[in-house]
Amino acid sequence: MFGARCLLLALRRCSSAPCPKHTQAARLRVCEALEAQEVAGDIKVQGWVRSVRSQKEVLFLHINDGSSLESLQVVADPTLEHRDLTFGSAVEVQGKLVKSLHRMQNVELKAENIRVVGPCDTLTFPFKPRERQPLEYSRQFPHLRCRTNTLSSLLRVRSEATAAIHSFFKDNGYVHVHTPIITSNDCEGAGELFHVRTSNKVQEPGENSHFFNVPAFLTVSGQLHLEVMAGAFTQVFAFGPTFRAENSQSRRHLAEFYMVEAEMSFTESLQDVIQVMEDLFKTATSIVLSRCPQDVELFHKYVSPAQKVRTDAEEQIHNVAAVDLLVPGIGELCGGSLREERLHFLQSRLERLGLADAYQWYLDLRQFGSAPHGGFGMGFERYLQCILGVDNIKDVMPFPRFPHSCLL
Repeated sequence: MFGARCLLLALRRCSSAPCPKHTQAARLRVCEALEAQEVAGDIKVQGWVRSVRSQKEVLFLHINDGSSLESLQVVADPTLEHRDLTFGSAVEVQGKLVKSLHRMQNVELKAENIRVVGPCDTLTFPFKPRERQPLEYSRQFPHLRCRTNTLSSLLRVRSEATAAIHSFFKDNGYVHVHTPIITSNDCEGAGELFHVRTSNKVQEPGENSHFFNVPAFLTVSGQLHLEVMAGAFTQVFAFGPTFRAENSQSRRHLAEFYMVEAEMSFTESLQDVIQVMEDLFKTATSIVLSRCPQDVELFHKYVSPAQKVRTDAEEQIHNVAAVDLLVPGIGELCGGSLREERLHFLQSRLERLGLADAYQWYLDLRQFGSAPHGGFGMGFERYLQCILGVDNIKDVMPFPRFPHSCLL
């Protein structure tokens, strides 16, 4: 307790260096400037030029910093124009926020100074102003495609969806667990694993060939580790990357993707698992639609106009008390089940497979204070496909990894 008090006191005493006396221009993000209800003097906006239009008596710019789909219009005297002031260039604009005469916008920035921070060669830049490139074309430039409206909207939606999922579990009393990326377990049992090995190392005679003394893999699921934690916490969840070495080029598969997984103890009804799946989907989607309406509309209107947000699903309940949430055009979005709790059944099964020693820890969970439990997993990229209507899963991941492609 004494250590915590000392730390809190130190944090309270910490302060930044004294600010100089002179007044500096207030820095605003583009979204903050667009939402301003009153005019403001001496503000500064930093971002990238989306368009330049020079007339005899006035210079128009549109600046975007990624904080919103809509850009901020800048009005300037033509004398402020510079040869490096082009589409794609990074700029800093200082001036006054004034009411706009244009009916489509509330305010605009009347520039007093424009500084080109980083020029952009428009001849070799792969994206052009007022051109809507196919998603397949943009995929070739993972280091630059975040400058496009489509991917910037996707990333804002992805960020809000991530926050909404964390908020849902926190509000419902779940403990967030960081399950390991490197594991000795094959949770899915399909054998489609990436092996983890050291590189550029000559093995000495008699030396163990495995860095961890056992074969290690990139995880395909955090379920088994969540089951461990469900023995001490009644509700746990994980949200992290998973990997499948599946040689598939289909529009539904990636080699690296994110999974949302939850595990609940003292659960004896599959309906309890189904209810959490349903509540998670509805809550997260409602938050995304309320916080990113323009970004979602962009996808529904331009990127995938023929697609609709699919909310219909099929539940398949089998003898093993399992459920799949199937979405038309995407396939399995969620998969869950009640976990096998009968020790003798698990033991005989593992012995037949020759895995009893490797999974003795899993049997221990059933011997020491075991409680009925169940859980589910939801593919995050497939979730984004579902709510945005995106056809190819590669277009909802910033840096997609799939067979024969690992750009950056």
